[in-house]
Parts: sequence; C-alpha cells; structure tokens
Amino acid sequence: MSKKPANDSINFKKGDAVVYPAHGVGKIEGIEAYKIGDVEVSLYSIAFDKDRMRLKIPVQKAEESGLRALCSTSRMDDALTTLQGKAKAKRAMWSRRAQEYETKINSGDPVSIAEVLRDLRRPKDDTEQSYSERQIYQSALERLAREVAAIEKTSEDDAATKLEAVLSKAA
Repeated sequence: MSKKPANDSINFKKGDAVVYPAHGVGKIEGIEAYKIGDVEVSLYSIAFDKDRMRLKIPVQKAEESGLRALCSTSRMDDALTTLQGKAKAKRAMWSRRAQEYETKINSGDPVSIAEVLRDLRRPKDDTEQSYSERQIYQSALERLAREVAAIEKTSEDDAATKLEAVLSKAA
C-alpha cells in the first residue's frame, strides 16, 4: 500500500472558494505559518461569511479533513439530475432517517445533499412536514445553494430559487 505524498492533490491559494464538509462553502483567506514547539505548521485560514466563522486547517491534513475545491459542473449536473428523481420513501423511524440525512448533508457531497432535498421535498401546501423535517430540508437547501452560487457566481437566493424550481418540475 503506497501512500501519496502529503498535499499532492490539494494546493489552494488566497481567494480560492473551497468546500469544507461540515460547514459548506468558504474562502481561503490565506496560508499562515505557526511554530508549535520545534515544529513549523502551515494552516489554511478559511472564512465562512454566512456563519461568521473562521477555520484553520493544517495544509498537510486538508485532504484528510475533506477540504475540497468546488465541485465540477458535471458533478453539479449529477446533483441536479438527482433532484429531478423520484423521492425514495423510507420506512425507518424518523430519528434514524434524520441522522442519515444529517450525515449526507455533512458529507459535503452535492449528490448526497441533493438526495436529502429530493426525499424531504413537500408541496408548499403540505402541512404534514414536521419542524425537524423542515429544518433539515432548509439546511440541505442552503448548503447546496451556496455551492451552486459559488460555481455560477450568483447569489445564494438565486441559487436556492433555481434548486426549488428544479424540485418543483420533478413533482
């Protein structure tokens, strides 16, 4: 089993838009060097403006932590195709399904997030959706909309409207 050299495939620079699985789309503010004991450590400083949060990730651990560039347009097309699919009705208890949905959202994978949106989508007049279902749906919508907005260089609201339109066509 050969190990890839650290940081072989990930090399971000200041201003790059990136996706961190647990928080969504952020922007590299810079690469900072810190000396901890006798060890020199380089960290990506990432700003998540929507959450007013800063995150620092060691450059050597970036790939391992799931930090990635924005997805390709073909991967986003796969996510949009997923939105148009038929919702998968699951018979498991809500608590287990909610946990699965949260795991998919926090995976950072646009297709997995699209699956959550597709499965939780309800018509506007449907009152059977619980508060927690609406919360998870909204969380998935925001996460996917941020990446769509970053890829298409548009606003998050416009991206969310586009995603909801795709979902509506499928219904």
